Amino acid sequence: MSTPYKILPHYTYEDMCAWEGRWELIEGIPYVMSPAPIPQHQLLAMEIKGELRDAIRVSKCKKCRVNDFIDFMIADDTILQPDGLVVCGDIEKKYLDFSPALVLEVLSPATALKDRNTKYQLYQKAGVTYYIIADVDEKKLEIYQLINGQYVLQVIGNDGSFNFTFDDDCSAVADFSKVFG
Repeated sequence: MSTPYKILPHYTYEDMCAWEGRWELIEGIPYVMSPAPIPQHQLLAMEIKGELRDAIRVSKCKKCRVNDFIDFMIADDTILQPDGLVVCGDIEKKYLDFSPALVLEVLSPATALKDRNTKYQLYQKAGVTYYIIADVDEKKLEIYQLINGQYVLQVIGNDGSFNFTFDDDCSAVADFSKVFG
């Protein structure tokens, strides 16, 4: 006896634009974004993005900017909304259609598995140079750097600085020692 096939809908960015609320699409499967993150999640994301913004300003890098969550279109059927991004270049559409230099995800119980596995693989495949995973409960950061097409863990912990090289013209040293308050 054979197992029946499951027929799942397959959605695209155009479909998603018609929906209310915040959504992500992963290979055509919709994922509703949770209600507003808890205050600790928001505060940590804000602190990390602030440190990145300050580091980029100090470095005098003119083409890289820190962004809040925006639609990052990896493919027409795969659109993610990271908690933060560093984008080097101009965003000319309603969404980002090229790989950012850095993506930030702050873990929550509802998203941790997806952030550590599915999104990790998608960001790696898309060529995102740096992937920061921030854990509110453990009070630690994991900074992964794309080297030869694979993420390599560079930092794990909650203190110290890290030198990001976004391209030949832009590098910035971010001090994360105070982001956990």
